[in-house]
Amino acid sequence: MALTREQMAQRVARELEDGFYVNLGIGIPTLVANYIPDGIDVMLQSENGLLGMGRFPTEEEVDPDMINAGKQTVTARPGAAIFSSAESFAMIRGGHVDLTVLGAFEVDQNGNIASWMIPGKLIKGMGGAMDLVAGAENIICTMTHASKHGESKLLESCNLPLTGAGCINRVLTDLAYLEIKDGAFHLKERAPGVSVEEIKELTAGKLVVPEHVPEMTFEV
Repeated sequence: MALTREQMAQRVARELEDGFYVNLGIGIPTLVANYIPDGIDVMLQSENGLLGMGRFPTEEEVDPDMINAGKQTVTARPGAAIFSSAESFAMIRGGHVDLTVLGAFEVDQNGNIASWMIPGKLIKGMGGAMDLVAGAENIICTMTHASKHGESKLLESCNLPLTGAGCINRVLTDLAYLEIKDGAFHLKERAPGVSVEEIKELTAGKLVVPEHVPEMTFEV
């Protein structure tokens, strides 16, 4: 069975390490804030100028002036700092973010990512993704493994305009967790109930499969 959005966020949250500064992109990555493991202290950064983002607010906690880059209302944890977006991007461009989690339309076997534009469709701009992939060395992409038409999003070479080249090293899809190295996707884990054959069928790029691929586990 394919992972839900919440399960994908839970799996990404296991990659957090104590003391990390982490940028969470729009969509599934923002949900990671709700699943930070106990005993792990991380500072979540939003490119609109918030360092120390907390979980999503309850109805009673909602403050319309406290938002993330996706214009969702958020909370601020103790010790949070608010500053200009220019300072926020200086932090990103200076390589001071330990982990970036963002979505994508396509990722290929050489670590290229296309995440900002589908030709012929209305777009608002590339957002902060180009700065994030250029300024970070530790990036996880979250995405569906295939499009709604069943076409693979893990490709030999991206078809859409690139956001960044050779910058992605890990991908979590709704079917699998993979590392990108040596010009290939390396299968590390599979979603519960998803077979290796299903992952092979939906991966257009070069896929390296070890003898044993463990299933992800989740708390009930």
